[in-house]
Amino acid sequence: MPAKRINKYIREYLNFSSIKEQESFFIAAFLIVVYLMTWTGFIDFMRLPFSMNTIVKIHTTWLVWFVDLLIIGVSLGAVVFINHNRKLKNKQQKELAKLKGELQYNNQVADLIRKGDYNKILHINKNNSSLLNLAKDLMETNKKEEELKWITNGKDIINEVLRRYRNIDELSIEIIKAIIDYTDGIQGAFYLLEGNKLVSRATYAFNRQRFINQEFEIGKGLVGQVAYEKAMIYRTEIPDDYFTVTSGLLNDVKPKSLIILPLMQEEELQGIVEIGFMHDHIPVYKLEFAQELSSIIGRTIYAQKINAQTEVLLKESQEMTVTLRQNEEKLKENAREMMMAQEDLELSNELLESKIQEVEHGQKRMVALLTNASEFISIYDENQQLVFESPSVKRILGYRDDEEIIGMDPEMMTPKGYRTINNLFEYLKQTPGGESMAQYAYLKKSGEKLFLETKGKNLLHDPAIKGIIFNTQDITERIRAEKEERMKSRMQSLSENSPDMILRINTTGKLVYANPAVSDFIGLSIQEITKKRINDLHIDERFIGFINKVLIEIKRNEEQIIDELEITSPHGDKIMQIKAIPELNEENLLESVLFVAHDMTEMKRIEQDIKEKNKKISDSINYAQRIQTSILPDTSFIRHHFPRSFIFYRPKDVVSGDFPWFVQKDETFYVAAVDCTGHGVPGALLSFIGYFLLNNIVNIDNNFNAAKILDLLHDGVRTTLKQNEEGNNGRDGMDLALCKIDKEKKTIQYAGAHNPLYLLREGELTEYKGSRKGIGGKPLLKKKEREFENHEIPYREGDKIFIFSDGLPDQLGGERRRKYQSKRIREALTESDDLSMAHFERHFSSDFYQWMGEEKQVDDVLMIGIEL
Repeated sequence: MPAKRINKYIREYLNFSSIKEQESFFIAAFLIVVYLMTWTGFIDFMRLPFSMNTIVKIHTTWLVWFVDLLIIGVSLGAVVFINHNRKLKNKQQKELAKLKGELQYNNQVADLIRKGDYNKILHINKNNSSLLNLAKDLMETNKKEEELKWITNGKDIINEVLRRYRNIDELSIEIIKAIIDYTDGIQGAFYLLEGNKLVSRATYAFNRQRFINQEFEIGKGLVGQVAYEKAMIYRTEIPDDYFTVTSGLLNDVKPKSLIILPLMQEEELQGIVEIGFMHDHIPVYKLEFAQELSSIIGRTIYAQKINAQTEVLLKESQEMTVTLRQNEEKLKENAREMMMAQEDLELSNELLESKIQEVEHGQKRMVALLTNASEFISIYDENQQLVFESPSVKRILGYRDDEEIIGMDPEMMTPKGYRTINNLFEYLKQTPGGESMAQYAYLKKSGEKLFLETKGKNLLHDPAIKGIIFNTQDITERIRAEKEERMKSRMQSLSENSPDMILRINTTGKLVYANPAVSDFIGLSIQEITKKRINDLHIDERFIGFINKVLIEIKRNEEQIIDELEITSPHGDKIMQIKAIPELNEENLLESVLFVAHDMTEMKRIEQDIKEKNKKISDSINYAQRIQTSILPDTSFIRHHFPRSFIFYRPKDVVSGDFPWFVQKDETFYVAAVDCTGHGVPGALLSFIGYFLLNNIVNIDNNFNAAKILDLLHDGVRTTLKQNEEGNNGRDGMDLALCKIDKEKKTIQYAGAHNPLYLLREGELTEYKGSRKGIGGKPLLKKKEREFENHEIPYREGDKIFIFSDGLPDQLGGERRRKYQSKRIREALTESDDLSMAHFERHFSSDFYQWMGEEKQVDDVLMIGIEL
């Protein structure tokens, strides 16, 4: 290896072919001159004549040969030096060319970035260039900015439509038209929530308005589903029966994608907007735009509803004005009497004004004293660093003398107060010579809350101050006084206009205050009762006795008392709820007792009527529950034929719309878990229909398979409820899972209306889904109904089957208030291979209540488990 490396260096650095002709001539001349000079020196040293023979003669000594070789070595060194310099120069030229190319590429990319031509940049073959990566990032940012700009422009367009139109019909069509035009949709509809239904107010398709009336109940169809869930639906798989509009050119064209958007005011649904598109995919920014429209349009609809209510109130007010005008003569007469009283009042006002002026002067003096006693001065530099603080700040803000003040301490201020001070400082900093004032809250070291008012002025230009000065004073007492004054004014207004009796009686039993309602209740004027002792009034003795008893009790323990009392008034006997509230003075001593008496007579009568009606209804429902319980099978009945089985049955109300059904015919057993529409009394009535129809069907022919039984039950429910008749819009019916078990053949026939069958065999769970149709309901026009599907399943001994209603998976609960879900049922069934039916019975009962927690039960719950 070293020999190869040496040969490489010799070929690289002793390469004479790379020596230029001028350099070769210079080296040759150098050798000749040096050799001649050397040889001349040796000849002269030996004192010999100069000739070729002499030159040959001196080469008989080793020193001459050594010098000759040394001269040749110097020449070869020169060749090596020239080749090495040329190699370095070539390398530097290559690197310079490479740097020049990269510089040209970077200039090209930078120029394209400046022009915004990002697509050309992507076609440049420089994958690892930082400028190329920057261009890609800028292109992505530009795309996002365009999308945000598109959303903002769309919101401006929609807001302009919302501002322009006030009539709901005009607003509906203009809104749906604007959304379709801006989002490149083809058709759309606007639904308004009216009661419990969504009513179509506008339809727009293919650039013109369509007049199509539609209604959806909440929870029915895609529109009803959005209304129920209050969340937007975006679908690219459109159902076959989805509503389409004829374009005139394209005939019936079904959209390829669909957005259904709830219009919300906070958590309250106002309406639905439905938009169809011919695109297979809708960009994310358009979906975000649709989401933002939800609250914008929802708030406007809510505001228009409020405006409509306001118009109704305005109309009522106008009608009241007419009535007031009719009473104008009476008011004029009262006005003349008031003029006479006004003259007396003016004399009193003059005296009162002098007293008010004295009070105002006193208040000004008091404010001046408080201001001077509770203010401090602070000076901050332009970087908001404390430069000076007056000594009074420590006493006012609760600092000790040995503690250091650091200025605007955010830990001692509320977040709002800290923002207020920072905003004030920034304003003053940007306004030379400017002044401004702000109020904020501050927490003292002791935890006491202060309200401070500070007046700031920018004196950075003043050479004596060179800072921003703040003059701060404690306004806590002023804030408290203003609050108390507002509360007193509000309480006085409430008291004067209250329908309740309000009396204030001092500790000696003297009536200090009574509102106008007292006069109506006891039949005496306010002037006749005020400033008199309660025992001196000619009113109901029971009321006087109650007042005296309460005064004695409150004097003893100073606690509020609430009680009811029947008294006699000019309007008859009244039941009053009286609240006695102790009032303490500034020294925390009992000063008076405030009595508030509320008329409970009508409420008590209504309460008694409700109790009587509730008792009758409860008796009727309990009787219906006894009838329902007597005809339905219980767990012991099923366990007689299937010992390892259970029924988990939890009605939501006293009576239930869910019911278990079990019938034996020889060695054939029929078992079903039936879920009728609704719960409570309506569901129970449907359950009787289903129960007796099922019994009649299996009594007709024992050879009917499970699907045939459901077909006959479907027709029977429709006939019983007259759902086939024209004009009957009833959708009542039932969902169920039905099993026909043949012990001799060891087979199970299963058919389901929506509800599934779970078969558990040796730890493996198989789900048989029911047909996607329910029992009963109004027939669909122009659409042939499919028959129920029959499943025949051979079973082995030890197999376990489970059928249930939707009340179990639909129950809300858990930490995140979600549905129980069928997935939780399947996980419980497959948790272990050796779990018994008794375990499942205990598990689902306890797990259901643990999941439900404090939530209300949403529906009747029924689950049947049988081990074969």
